[in-house]
Amino acid sequence: MGRCRYCEKEFRRESSLASHMCEPKRRWQQEKQSWVQLGLQAYLRFFEVTQGSARNKSYQDFVASPYYTAFVKFGSYCQQIRCVSFRHFLDWLLKNNRRLDSWCSDRLYTEWLPTYLQCEAPQDALERALEEMQAYADGHPELRGGWTEYFRYGNSNRICHHITTGRISAWVVYNCETGLEFLDNLSVEQVSMVIQWIDPTFWNKKFQDYPADALWVKDILKQAGL
Repeated sequence: MGRCRYCEKEFRRESSLASHMCEPKRRWQQEKQSWVQLGLQAYLRFFEVTQGSARNKSYQDFVASPYYTAFVKFGSYCQQIRCVSFRHFLDWLLKNNRRLDSWCSDRLYTEWLPTYLQCEAPQDALERALEEMQAYADGHPELRGGWTEYFRYGNSNRICHHITTGRISAWVVYNCETGLEFLDNLSVEQVSMVIQWIDPTFWNKKFQDYPADALWVKDILKQAGL
């Protein structure tokens, strides 16, 4: 005889107990999975924002929560889309009282992303862009000079996609020679695709308001060979 310590179900044979998989057991076995940990972070942050504290909440509480699946689904969604800032997106959803069952909506992410990109720290934008360029260069040997050839020889449609998903920021596009050359060579269709994300009116003013930040980004990109 044996009893499942997760759901209390009894089994006559040890082999049956060993192969048994109930929902609580599955949740405990997935505890260390990255998307589950993101879901846990969202769960704790939810209680912190809505009730002022999550101090008494644990993974055990999370496993038993009727909202476990929804939070884990959100964690998986953010991982799949490579959310540029999990914490900021989560806080935006909570601040704007968006329903939990709608958090995995592309519409909400697209609504949030442009506003975040316009106010994020240039250090964060630069770090993310350089990582994306390096990852792209690693998978495209035609960029013989490495990631610094990203704007010159990378696929323009792919780069436009990187811009519209926030992987490449206006902080980078407007502050290096190769980025400006890339913009000059875009088709009308491609310009219409990215313009929302790199609105020149907004960003010109941004760079004027924060000249030290713009100069810092420009110097780093110039030294890197962009």
